[in-house]
Amino acid sequence: MLKAYSEIFRPAGTKGFAAAGFLARLPIAMAPIGIVTMLSLSHGGYWLAGAVAAAFTFTNAVAAPQISRLVDRFGQSRVLTPTAAISVAAFGFLMLSARFDWPIWTLFASALLAAAMPSMPAMVRARWTEVFRGRPELNTAFAFESVADELVYIAGASLSVALSVTLFPEAGVLASTLFLSVGMAAFVLQRRTEPRIRVLETGGGRSAIRLRPVQIVTAALVFVGALFATAEVSTVALTAELGQPSAASLVIGVYAMGSFIVGLIFGALNLKAPFERQLLAALGVVLLTTLPLLLVDSVPALAAAIFLSGVAISPTFITAFGLVERRVPPEILTEGITWVMTGIGMGMALGAFVAGWVVDAFGARNGFWVSVGAAGAAVTIMAWGQRTLGEPQVDALGAQPLSCR
Repeated sequence: MLKAYSEIFRPAGTKGFAAAGFLARLPIAMAPIGIVTMLSLSHGGYWLAGAVAAAFTFTNAVAAPQISRLVDRFGQSRVLTPTAAISVAAFGFLMLSARFDWPIWTLFASALLAAAMPSMPAMVRARWTEVFRGRPELNTAFAFESVADELVYIAGASLSVALSVTLFPEAGVLASTLFLSVGMAAFVLQRRTEPRIRVLETGGGRSAIRLRPVQIVTAALVFVGALFATAEVSTVALTAELGQPSAASLVIGVYAMGSFIVGLIFGALNLKAPFERQLLAALGVVLLTTLPLLLVDSVPALAAAIFLSGVAISPTFITAFGLVERRVPPEILTEGITWVMTGIGMGMALGAFVAGWVVDAFGARNGFWVSVGAAGAAVTIMAWGQRTLGEPQVDALGAQPLSCR
């Protein structure tokens, strides 16, 4: 297994952009929870903190695919530099607004501008695709990125909260902003591995979201994201109901760890089945492994069930991105990957909201029914889209079929 991962770092420049990309993506996990912690500590209460964080999250979900579309047209270095600069400056203004108690509208305005932060997972995956296009190593590289995403969510949120609580309210957002600045600068300066612009090859101009494969995969992963958030919300509620609220962070860590371990193993495999079938199978496992969550009645049982339910998350993400890479023309690939990332993020926001309502209305255990329903919806969408996803790839204009195998 280790040999498979060492192979992807043999080409020149891969270690550099992978390391820089990891630093630059930490704000994905650190910024939203950092905003909540900062404002809850500095202003008291959670309504304002949650509203500002939501404004940032949803605006970024809308803006990120448009930024990635510009990246596909003009290149990473020409687009990432100004958008990251806007985001960094806006985060700085947000921290000043919180520190000096400026008017509330300044919090929202700076959060909206900070949402210009590019989708680094998409940028890094685009570079891996440039290096390993059409080769089996690409699947291993995508697996590595999925594992890196897991580490970001495991470590980033915890680090952000810890810094703000132990140092000063703005510490989490400040660290997130520094990671974005340093990571993005290091990433952009590595021009050797930057994907070349391909828009002129087919005329370009069409958005990736207009392609049926992107629509199908994004729709399915909206529900996977909802499942992910629902498990977290329900876990927090159930551990509190069982009288052990402090166990929530440990149980959620076990959830991510299950996905982390299986993702490492899965990425080292070289499966021959078509990606659309692999994704359907992974989602089927996701559905089956959510069912034990309905039966838990203790924290140890919850931890075991949560670990089991996390085993297919990384394989789902790995095959989803692999499928997009094979079904989206190279000239709009970054945007296509970003739409999938956006689907996950929007699903997490939706899942947290629905699960919270269900938990309040029907109790903590019933929150896991949302997980089962979300998994079932994802399987249904993927089963319905099998025929479309198995068709030959088309170019960015929807014209002549291209080779996709």
